[in-house]
Amino acid sequence: MVLGHKAAFHTLGCKLNFSETSTLARQLASAGYARVPIDDAPDVVVINTCSVTDHADAKCRNAVRRAMQSNPDAFVVVVGCYAQLKPAEIANIEGVDLVLGAGEKFNLADHLVSASKGDEAKAIAGEIKEVRDFIPGFSSGDRTRTFLKVQDGCNYFCAFCTIPLARGRSRSANVADTVAQARRAVEAGAKEIVLTGVNIGDFGTAHGETLLDLARALDELDGVERFRISSIEPNLLEDKLIDFVASSRKFQPHFHIPLQSGSDEVLAAMRRRYRTELYANRIQRIRDKMPSASIGVDVIVGFPGESDALFMDTVNFIKSLDISYLHVFTYSERPNTTALRIDNVVPIPDRKDRNKTLRNLSLKSQRAHYEAHIHDVLPVLFEEAEEDGLRMGYTPNYIRVSVPSSEVQGNVIHPVRLDRIDPMGWVHGRLA
Repeated sequence: MVLGHKAAFHTLGCKLNFSETSTLARQLASAGYARVPIDDAPDVVVINTCSVTDHADAKCRNAVRRAMQSNPDAFVVVVGCYAQLKPAEIANIEGVDLVLGAGEKFNLADHLVSASKGDEAKAIAGEIKEVRDFIPGFSSGDRTRTFLKVQDGCNYFCAFCTIPLARGRSRSANVADTVAQARRAVEAGAKEIVLTGVNIGDFGTAHGETLLDLARALDELDGVERFRISSIEPNLLEDKLIDFVASSRKFQPHFHIPLQSGSDEVLAAMRRRYRTELYANRIQRIRDKMPSASIGVDVIVGFPGESDALFMDTVNFIKSLDISYLHVFTYSERPNTTALRIDNVVPIPDRKDRNKTLRNLSLKSQRAHYEAHIHDVLPVLFEEAEEDGLRMGYTPNYIRVSVPSSEVQGNVIHPVRLDRIDPMGWVHGRLA
């Protein structure tokens, strides 16, 4: 293809995918491609897929269909976790021209040099065990908040998860190189940087370094106001890291800690590396050091063997914790995972009912977290985008706050008095 064409990107899934999409966009920009929206008749469309959420196939097909509607002659490339797991299946989707697995996706610009529309779709996805390189990057496009990729892959092989099959073994850069990436993000305008990866608590193990070492180095970085730690395994969230965040100048009092089940029996079946006692201790340690912190929790409902009684163990355990919100996932079968060998499959209607129960519990927890800070004055980092005349932003402890967009600019931090909770799930505030 001739350089200088337009390229669009469509991202499905996690924050890590958004970071990697931005890396691909920067690579194509260096090769002469201008980034445009997917509906602006792009010549190349890159679809970055996910395998964790439900209906990966349908979401991928919908993205391809959207690309074809925008430009029937667009050269469509599919990358990401789903591309590594099901390359041949994706290559058979009408409109797809190229599928690149985990070991090839960052060579996209080279593949486009000799690419042409109309040839038979090509799928290039090698053995995931051969993927060892760590490709750093950070998201761009939203100058307020940037997702910094600090780690990739996972060594844990939980019974429900395909991520090790899609992304390979755990790997990362060293502290110095990761700080250099963060500095580039700051130079691009980021005021808040979220550390992201598959299992970020595993950062630096190959280099004799730790996530705490990285956090200490980032805390000294000039030009950035805030850092957040994204999802981190409870068994890797050590006391020293919690204590550091509590005393940090820039790391925000906000943790997201996967639980997945409040039943030790189910946790064992899931092959998780902790039990409820350790998890409760992590939550209590955070509350002791940071009483106002936001604590988010991932939970999976409907895992094979989860009886009504075991589900109630989860409900009661979560109620016993002082947490701020839940991310609830309904278990769905994934090929090549060990969970498929477990009997006593939970019926789909029961899975949906349990999901609804926990989502209601999440709403109550979030409201309690918000209500505890009504009338407080907290610093809010406002986003660039406006919604119905409002500008949104987040407090350090992850309360979403709105003020009239005419009163404050985006990408600035301003103290705000929290007034009242909106039925839509945020807090109305006044500039203090």
